[in-house]
Amino acid sequence: MVNIKDKVIVITGASSGIGRATATLLAERGAKVVVGARRKENLEELASSITSKGGIVSYQVTDVTNRSDVEYLVKHAVNTYGKVDVMINNAGVMPLSTLDQLKVDEWEKMIDVNIKGVLYGIAAVLPVMQEQGYGHIINTSSTAGHVVEPTAAVYAGTKFAVMAISEGLRKEAAGNIKVTVISPGVTETELGNDITDEVSAAGLKEIRKTALPPEVIANAMAYAIDQPDYVDVSEVLVREKGRI
Repeated sequence: MVNIKDKVIVITGASSGIGRATATLLAERGAKVVVGARRKENLEELASSITSKGGIVSYQVTDVTNRSDVEYLVKHAVNTYGKVDVMINNAGVMPLSTLDQLKVDEWEKMIDVNIKGVLYGIAAVLPVMQEQGYGHIINTSSTAGHVVEPTAAVYAGTKFAVMAISEGLRKEAAGNIKVTVISPGVTETELGNDITDEVSAAGLKEIRKTALPPEVIANAMAYAIDQPDYVDVSEVLVREKGRI
């Protein structure tokens, strides 16, 4: 993975799951990772783990629903390492429920994190990459961005939005900035731990019996980043074998 070494890579939602696995893998491959998430103690532990293995890492407590937090995360990367090669907008939430339960607060939370969080990441890093004349933006969608299942209407809606935003950005930024969507299937993460509907929580627990380890998705991230400058991987969709 020669195209990963020495790249400065910013990752949101990095304190656990896919974000943590991706930061760990990319640091092992020689990238300088800048990680952001809400939980400072998790970021400190991740940074300690990476540095103990000889990796290069910096972190900032970041709530992606706060635009200034995301802006500061990107500025921190530029101030520390002089550039941003890759921005991975990975933070997400998934409090599943059927629409008739009218969990509007949870709908708004998904919109704020899953859609606006991605847009804030794009807004923070796009001017930096335009000035550099290069860059790579990776947005985490989901298989739910392709197929809508019961209890996941709003979550799927946010992930369809990530697909649409990414495709629009890809066409607008064609030439200098790469855009990739990573669409994971069911993965062993904390996603869904905030489900308040007991039926939805039980359903997710059952599905997770065959979930992918987050390292599989990290490998997909690394694959997209490692491609030559003239190759733009538009989307990588990764699901567990046999899943329809």
